[in-house]
Amino acid sequence: MASVETMEIRKEIEIGAPLEVSFAALLDELGPEGQMPDGKSLAMKLVPWPGGRWFRDLGYSAGHLWGHVQVIKPPALLELCGPMAMSYPAANHIQYRLKAEGGRTRLTLLHRAMGLIPPEHRDGMRDGWEHWMKRIGALAERRARAGGKR
Repeated sequence: MASVETMEIRKEIEIGAPLEVSFAALLDELGPEGQMPDGKSLAMKLVPWPGGRWFRDLGYSAGHLWGHVQVIKPPALLELCGPMAMSYPAANHIQYRLKAEGGRTRLTLLHRAMGLIPPEHRDGMRDGWEHWMKRIGALAERRARAGGKR
């Protein structure tokens, strides 16, 4: 019999870009810029307002709902809640908090989940978030060097 598990993942990075540029990079990485570690597009869409969907668009009306925007306070906070990439009974809450530190940004991710979460999925989530955090930082820094332009 499966048991209910909990999970908490916390990641933090320092980004060499201003707060507004970092927040825009976060939204883009959770949306059209999102990639798997192999470089393949995740085909994600994020509707950045309260209640907005965050989903993987596979085309032809197919895809996966990952969650909804619970809180958005640009450029400092984004919270998402929903099933994430879990196709089994589970609830997730993801919080991205951004804080200006001079001309740099501190980005903190907190992902909490509960449900029937297999150990291999929990381990894979840690690696996935590490990958995405690095991509958000790199995208923001690239844009900062280009004058903040997308």
